[in-house]
Amino acid sequence: MLSQKPWRAEAVIQLIAGVFACLCVGVVTAGLLRSAGLAAFQSPDSFANILLATLSFQGVAWLLIFHFLKQHGVSWRDALGLRQTNLKKFLRLAVGVLLLILPVVLLALCLQQVSVLLLQKIGWPLADQRAVELIVNAKSAWLRGYLAFFAIVLAPVSEEFMFRGVLFPFVKQLGYPKLAWLGVSFLFALIHVNAPTLLPLFVFALVLTWLYEVTDCLLVPIATHSLFNTTNLLLLHFQDPLSRWLEKLNQFFHLT
Repeated sequence: MLSQKPWRAEAVIQLIAGVFACLCVGVVTAGLLRSAGLAAFQSPDSFANILLATLSFQGVAWLLIFHFLKQHGVSWRDALGLRQTNLKKFLRLAVGVLLLILPVVLLALCLQQVSVLLLQKIGWPLADQRAVELIVNAKSAWLRGYLAFFAIVLAPVSEEFMFRGVLFPFVKQLGYPKLAWLGVSFLFALIHVNAPTLLPLFVFALVLTWLYEVTDCLLVPIATHSLFNTTNLLLLHFQDPLSRWLEKLNQFFHLT
């Protein structure tokens, strides 16, 4: 079960407010640089824009987490739960949970591709998730590499620390366990700013919260989150062949 965490209210507020304030500064800065005519910031898909957007949120979170832990005299080793005697067992649990999730992810991807083909046939306008667009359309190997690093390392650590490591135990210890489970998980889904993925991400956040609750080891939801993102990257890599296969299947049924 989850142990008591020493997080002080003022430090939690400083962490969360600092991260979102820096995100706002990043958005404003990108807009000003675009208005100033800097070529590197003219395209929303440019490496400069993506780097500024990710570093102003997840990147800043890493720096503020260092300060947050220093305020409480807690080491990264203790914060991540690396002193757990059952660490290997817990990591196997993370892999097992992910394997249970994967069939659902694969089914969702296939159904999504079928839905896309059907909606395109009737002329329905479609908009991909922003992150998916960036990864699929990234032309630079450097950009693809950075986006992979961001999805596999940068985002899972910063997001899990903030939502599972800090907000969940803090709200729960205030005496609001339901709000900690549901409210924090919903906020996690909400920050990804994509309506179609809101419910799946909410459910995924609940799974990550459960893993943290039963193991008291933050590395477990981090590993699960990282492996989940890795799996999605691999699925995106094979998305085009899958789309072509479904298109051929669609043509076959039209011919028959």
